[in-house]
Amino acid sequence: MSASGLNSIEKKAALSLASVFGLRMLGLFMILPVFAIYGEELIGYSPIWLGLAIGAYGLTQAMLQIPMGILSDKFGRKPVILAGLVIFFIGSVVAAMSDTIYGVVFGRALQGTGAIASAILALAADLSREEQRPKVMATIGMFIGLSFTVAMIIGPIVAQAFGLSGLFWFIAILTIFAMLTIQFIVPNSINTAPKGDNVALPSKLGSLIRDGQLSRLNWGVFILHMALTACFVTLPKQFVANGLALEQHWQLYLPTLIGSFFLMVPFMIIGLKKQKETQMFSAAVALLTLALLLLWYLPISMTTLIVLVMMFFTAFNYLEATMPSILSRIAPAGVKGSVMGIYSSSQFLGAFAGGILGGFIAGEFGEQTIFLVTGLFALVWLLLTFGMKPLKKSKAYSFSTSIINDEKAREVAQKLSEMPGVIEATIMHEEAVAYLKVDDKTVDLASIKALLNQ
Repeated sequence: MSASGLNSIEKKAALSLASVFGLRMLGLFMILPVFAIYGEELIGYSPIWLGLAIGAYGLTQAMLQIPMGILSDKFGRKPVILAGLVIFFIGSVVAAMSDTIYGVVFGRALQGTGAIASAILALAADLSREEQRPKVMATIGMFIGLSFTVAMIIGPIVAQAFGLSGLFWFIAILTIFAMLTIQFIVPNSINTAPKGDNVALPSKLGSLIRDGQLSRLNWGVFILHMALTACFVTLPKQFVANGLALEQHWQLYLPTLIGSFFLMVPFMIIGLKKQKETQMFSAAVALLTLALLLLWYLPISMTTLIVLVMMFFTAFNYLEATMPSILSRIAPAGVKGSVMGIYSSSQFLGAFAGGILGGFIAGEFGEQTIFLVTGLFALVWLLLTFGMKPLKKSKAYSFSTSIINDEKAREVAQKLSEMPGVIEATIMHEEAVAYLKVDDKTVDLASIKALLNQ
């Protein structure tokens, strides 16, 4: 097997797990561009219940993200993922059969209960070598971003053709395909990646939540998804009010999202090529803040909406793609699973808070005020970014080791830290694993492996 590329099992695992993740996120996102309009037809409708229906999945996702990963360690990855997909399917059916806003909220909360993200990432780690794991994770991340774009485009089309109930039935069908993929296409894992690489370690959560640099990103993703969810309490109505029928909304989302992907390229080039990643990160948050405040301040017309929504999504797509990469680079060696668990929970809590906040503001102060409040939250995030430390180029690896006692572990860890290209080294001899953060350009992985297995 070549160490420079994915082998056949890794390719199959990357594509199949990314497809499952993408299908499931597609089901969660498709409601965003349509529910503000169709939700008004449900019995018991009110702005606060509308917001709750949009964001309800976020609360149950956030609560169960870390526990489901830990359960997958005990009962196996595939059984936990399949159980989560079954719950997601039931939630979709409940929402599809409901003619009240309360039933839809319950269905959305059930959808979130199938919190399989951490278990999928853990299975991806199990099925990949440490050198190739970043490529597998990047493939999954790409499909998540693609699922959001596709959801924005096909959500209005499906809802127009089959109604809100039909939209949830469509999501249920997608879930069946995801279950079949897990059962029959995703390879079975034989090896288990080290725990610190993939699932949260409860003993580490407290100190990681308090970490100043990590908390900036956790609060950031919370605010980002809060703003996204809150804005979709009103944005679809704004499009309709300016003459764009719901079935035509894809004609706005498609060029806007494609345009935003092209516009985010300069941020990425300047950040990576000129090593100004923290500055470009702050610039993207500033762009997000400006878009939200201008949506509140300027008289709304179709032209204004198109320009400002494109600004919003340029910032959103750049930040959504960049934050997991930054997180993995600043995370202490050996606790990536815990760091990502906290991050994912913060993301879903943001979605829940955004739904509640958007619905409350719409009912009490008017829908336009949503943009002002979310813009002010984004402004707070912008101030937080100024405390980010410059990023070092690094990659995280985990290696098996034959070291079995504490004294030898300390001795070898010291030797590793003195080797060229090694930024940080942690040896967990109880698990027979070593976690390293390295500069990929200068490190000698062969020498590291030899030292760990003398």
